[in-house]
Amino acid sequence: MDTPKYKRVLVKISGEALAGDKHFGLNFDVIGPVCDVIKRCADIGCEVGIVVGGGNFWRGVKDGGGRMERTRADHMGMLATTINALALSDALEQRGCEVRVQTAIAMDQIAEPYIRNKATRHLSKGRVVIFGCGTGNPYFSTDTAAALRAAEIGAEVILLAKNIDGVYDSDPAKNPDAKKYDRLTYMDVLNQGLGVMDTTATSLSMDNHIPILVFALSDPENIYRAVTGEQIGTLVKEEL
Repeated sequence: MDTPKYKRVLVKISGEALAGDKHFGLNFDVIGPVCDVIKRCADIGCEVGIVVGGGNFWRGVKDGGGRMERTRADHMGMLATTINALALSDALEQRGCEVRVQTAIAMDQIAEPYIRNKATRHLSKGRVVIFGCGTGNPYFSTDTAAALRAAEIGAEVILLAKNIDGVYDSDPAKNPDAKKYDRLTYMDVLNQGLGVMDTTATSLSMDNHIPILVFALSDPENIYRAVTGEQIGTLVKEEL
């Protein structure tokens, strides 16, 4: 059996990634393999927390398009993350995982309220904990929620599962000569505007010394590779 490099991780999964080629809603052909890999990570002793986005349903202020008050648009985005959290939870439970969904906005009938000590206790018992509703506040992204929850639960790394296999100096979809970075510092990301996470999330990760590993979710096996220490994607940390 493999040995995890990290005892406790925070996996950030974008909502758009869960939609796959459909670009909207839930694609269980994507969700199933992701949950298979998360279960394998838990089975080898890695404690897994997950923050999930909601962009496959509603992207807050972006979808509000200036026609909706920002706070309400962001609250709708938080509800979208809860749909995704429940879908992931169900898929994981079908695979024999113990899971808890915790939401930053109280939804007592369908999830636990977010309580840090309960979350860390669940993790220490080998349960996967899925955090919904972002931070529970408008004007903050789920990237920021990932950095915040990672700091609160003592995660050793943020595994940033995206639609792209790392960080590039330009858009590889538009520039075939785009350069992929293997390693970056937080200040590289902030100064160059490389779009790993938003500036609030990057700064929060930097202040709390939490590395960020960016990789593609198109191959869910990358989550397991990251947990076991294989060099993939782009690693963002304090020093190269």
